[in-house]
Amino acid sequence: MHPYSHPLFLHFIVYFNDNQDYFECHEVLEEYWKMQEDFSKEHPLTGYILMATGLYHWRRGNLTGAARTLTKALHRFQQMPIEYSVYKEEVAVNQLIDHLKDSLDRLEGDAIFTPFLLPISPALLELSEKAKPTISLLPKNSASVIHKHMQRDRSDILIQREEKKKGSS
Repeated sequence: MHPYSHPLFLHFIVYFNDNQDYFECHEVLEEYWKMQEDFSKEHPLTGYILMATGLYHWRRGNLTGAARTLTKALHRFQQMPIEYSVYKEEVAVNQLIDHLKDSLDRLEGDAIFTPFLLPISPALLELSEKAKPTISLLPKNSASVIHKHMQRDRSDILIQREEKKKGSS
């Protein structure tokens, strides 16, 4: 199975393209990323995670966080290793890079949030359509999607962040 046909990546596509639930994109792809043998911050899947996180920040008005995160995503896609770029017919990485550059230009000009679709092949679209009934989607642009992190118990993450801060001081 190539990396883009994994069920969690297919869920990522559905959340990204169908209802722009970027928080959920982050969640499902982080789970998939952590399953990788070569799990590291340099792994190609982190580009997708960063992209979703950046779009989530932008839509919520955190322009600084959005620009920083989308810039990191752009760099990951520009440095995509060969084993992922051989699947460029599945995800049009060059088009994705163009979308990220356009988003960063818009952010620099203080433009309002502008979503884009993940450019995928017809075959990958078909697989993601088959995966769609297995997940539940919230209404696109609803407060539940836009402010999702505020509706989840993420206390464990907040505790980890505080411990990390204490360890670095």
